[in-house]
Amino acid sequence: MKIRLNPIVKKDLQVAARSMRLSWGLFAYEAVLTLAFLLAMMIIQAESGDVYGGGNVYSYLVYLFPVLAVAQVCIVALIVPILTASSISGERERQTLDIMLTTCMSPFAIVVGKVVSAVLRILFFVAASTPIMALAFVVGGLSWSNLFYFLLTIILLSVLSGSIGILCSALCRRSITAVILSFAFYFIIYILTYIPVLLRAAMGRGNAGESMLILLFNPTVFFEEFFMHIMTGDSLLGGTGYAFSRKEVGFLTYHLATGKTWMFVSAACILLLSLLFMLAAAWKVNPMHSSSGRKPGKARKK
Repeated sequence: MKIRLNPIVKKDLQVAARSMRLSWGLFAYEAVLTLAFLLAMMIIQAESGDVYGGGNVYSYLVYLFPVLAVAQVCIVALIVPILTASSISGERERQTLDIMLTTCMSPFAIVVGKVVSAVLRILFFVAASTPIMALAFVVGGLSWSNLFYFLLTIILLSVLSGSIGILCSALCRRSITAVILSFAFYFIIYILTYIPVLLRAAMGRGNAGESMLILLFNPTVFFEEFFMHIMTGDSLLGGTGYAFSRKEVGFLTYHLATGKTWMFVSAACILLLSLLFMLAAAWKVNPMHSSSGRKPGKARKK
């Protein structure tokens, strides 16, 4: 059985491969990671003391993983919206969107193709950074399965960022406006989701209740939980000795925080949010739902 590749993905990857922009982007990505690696090594050497004086620098190399991982997460979160924010609006500017909509592909398939092509390009960068990341696993004592889980989290973040960018690209006619709107969505998801918890704390209530459930959609909390489990084996929320006790959070929040439940539920919520964004973008791209056109079969009323 032959698997048919999405034509949008095939076309975008071919265009990216023929351009020097991908190579220069890969060079910049590796340069930033190298700077983060060197800075982390300087800090590790300063904290561990002089190696010849009895300090063991190798025991501190495990901290290279969160440093390099956070650097990659920040880069991916900045790059993906820029890649996808110009997907639909760029087709409008080149006047090729109408031609694309006349093909046999559905608007949702077009949107998914644009997001998948952006995710695959990001995976090129992440795969190229694997040798640097591997130093923390070869010497630091971390399991190789953690590197695989990190790749899955990067894909999850790329899908969310790509869905935000494609929605903003469908809403805006200019690419620069779509990029700005994408970071406005970032502000809502990454910052404003803390408001229910902060308001409850400002009201002087000792129990955060179930207001923390909205943080399931916050990628920052998801990555904090992910790194907490890898580095310490503990959970960020709930439990004795953790950041929050059972008396400080609600019943559902506390039990979601046991083990890795919060992390998996948060990943499902982020995927659901990404799917909703892509469905909204497909609805906006669909000419049947365009506010500027008329639905067929209905004559203009005089």
